[in-house]
Amino acid sequence: MPNLSLIPILTYREIIGRYRGSLLGILWSLITPLFMLAVYTFAFGFVFQARWGGADGGGEAVSIGTFALNLFAGLIVFQLFAEVINRAPLLILSNQNYVKKVIFPLEVLAPVALGSALFHAVISYVVLLVFIPFVFDRIPLTALLLPLSILILGLSWFLSSFGVYVRDVSQSLGTIVTAMLFLSPVFYPITILPEWAHFWIRLNPITIPVEQTRNVLINGIVPDLIVMAIYSAIAIVIAAFGYIWFQKTRKGFADVL
Repeated sequence: MPNLSLIPILTYREIIGRYRGSLLGILWSLITPLFMLAVYTFAFGFVFQARWGGADGGGEAVSIGTFALNLFAGLIVFQLFAEVINRAPLLILSNQNYVKKVIFPLEVLAPVALGSALFHAVISYVVLLVFIPFVFDRIPLTALLLPLSILILGLSWFLSSFGVYVRDVSQSLGTIVTAMLFLSPVFYPITILPEWAHFWIRLNPITIPVEQTRNVLINGIVPDLIVMAIYSAIAIVIAAFGYIWFQKTRKGFADVL
């Protein structure tokens, strides 16, 4: 993809621009995950008395802290996915000046949105890593193997283009993404589900990253290389398809807008 040098510049501008004018500035990117971790711990640990089954799937109740960290790890992955996907249909619509007045590489808007979301995800992961030793006594070395995927980049290219032509996309995505949250093992370990449900839950693109993130950050388990290889291959194909689709359809953006 050309114009790669624009991506870090525009990503930096977007991150800084989000907090420009606020009293605490970029500190909000640290305060927000800390606050949410406290809310999740109180709501699910104390109010709903939820507990997380053992890593071996035996269902043995464990501490509130364990539940909170497992939940937080899953929600970081979901929030990264949700932020990029929910923004995608409006990327071109909210930057119409780039389409009509300026010769601008519109394809960089999706990586910039992903870069901004990744920045906030990294801050949340740092918060998670700070609290893990208080619950589990140590940070497993497997944390260095935290997997990343380009699946959402391909979806972002596709949806940003599709959203120009079909404005209903942005209206329906919120419901779909919320359903994907509850149909993925964010609030529960997949081991509590019956065996027949595992296949269908793993078709959710959030499931594999959530499971592998918990494995490397909390359980100290090396990622399943076969699963990650298959997932990454699918992600690359989707990214390639999304980019090709975007380039094929961008010629009509100006006419539609």
